Order: sequence, then C-alpha cells, then structure tokens
Amino acid sequence: QVQLVESGGGLVQAGGSLRLSCAASGRTFSSYTMGWFRQAPGKEREFVAAISWSSFHTYYADSVKGRFTSSRDNAKNMVYLQMNSLNPEDTAVYYCAAAQQQNIATHMYAYSYWGQGTQVTVSS
Repeated sequence: QVQLVESGGGLVQAGGSLRLSCAASGRTFSSYTMGWFRQAPGKEREFVAAISWSSFHTYYADSVKGRFTSSRDNAKNMVYLQMNSLNPEDTAVYYCAAAQQQNIATHMYAYSYWGQGTQVTVSS
C-alpha cells in the first residue's frame, strides 16, 4: 500500500518555474515506478512524466520534453517534478501516481495509487 501527497502547486507567470513534490508512504516505495499526470478542465487526464525505481529511466510527454524533469529520492520517499518555461497550456491539476512495476508506464491504468492532486495555474 502506498499513499501519495503532492505539494508545490500554485500560480506562476508564463515563462516561470515550479517544483512539484510528492511524498510517499510505504516501505516498498523504492520498488515502484512513479508517474506524473495532469488534468485540465474539460479534458482527460494525460501522462506527463515517469521515472523508474532506480531513476535510471525517465520518460516524458512530447509536450513537456526539455522543460520538465522528474527525479526521486528513495531514501526520503520523495518524487519531484521540476517544471520550467511554463506556459498557459500547462495549467492543470497535477497528480503523482505509483505503479508496482519496474518498467516505465505511460498509461494511467498501469498506476494503482494516486495522490489528491495539486493545482498549477500559469498566467499569460
């Protein structure tokens, strides 16, 4: 069982940066692939980024590649999403999720555990 709590969202101007954090509980956190998803109003939840248990593998949606970076600290049970060069299209609720597998997963149905989400709003 893994419980996830996101933080770090807020309001930022276009071109700015935010760093999202996800605190995880559970002894086996280090064995999970971790993902970030987002959902904008009126749109389906979409994949943003994923990081393998070892941090060796990362994968990003094309829309955020080169701007967002995911990292994790297994000793602290933390996952991070550094978001740079934000634009209004990045406005959404961002969710942290955990998948009990070693392979990177981009589909939301691979993830068993989800946080409550944190709002990111980018103003133009």
